[in-house]
Amino acid sequence: MSTLRPKLNPDTENFLEGFLMLRGMSTVTYYADDVAAARAWYTEFLGVEAYFEGRAPDGSLGYVEFRIGDYLAELGIAQRKFEVTPSDGPAGAVLLWAVDDLEATLARLHELGAKTHDEPRVRGEGYVTASVVDPFGNILGIMTNVHYMSVVQENRDKRLG
Repeated sequence: MSTLRPKLNPDTENFLEGFLMLRGMSTVTYYADDVAAARAWYTEFLGVEAYFEGRAPDGSLGYVEFRIGDYLAELGIAQRKFEVTPSDGPAGAVLLWAVDDLEATLARLHELGAKTHDEPRVRGEGYVTASVVDPFGNILGIMTNVHYMSVVQENRDKRLG
């Protein structure tokens, strides 16, 4: 067995009935030349402040992180100089964030200066995707997703008993 698997608390051992390769999206990191400007832009778009910030070795703002959404996923913004595979244009995997109203979210992103990367596309009944390039060169994907919403509702029902 891999030594990289975290040791589990015996009280939580039964919670994990098996080893899952991917448990869920934890953190997505976007990059910016000006982390403070990106922080302000994402604060305006998300409607929440970053909960964490870290300094680069030179003392400048190197990283900020927001917790957002139904499962408090982490959206981080790091200085572009720390990017592992730099690109001259938008690149990388497109993470699709679930939204309640794709058109309204897309309109808000455009209002804040994001540019269309991929127009809205119907991917099946109840599934529509779109993406933009934020003012810092990152691809930000959004999606209406009936499966995601049913999981959220199921989890709410379990909590409410």
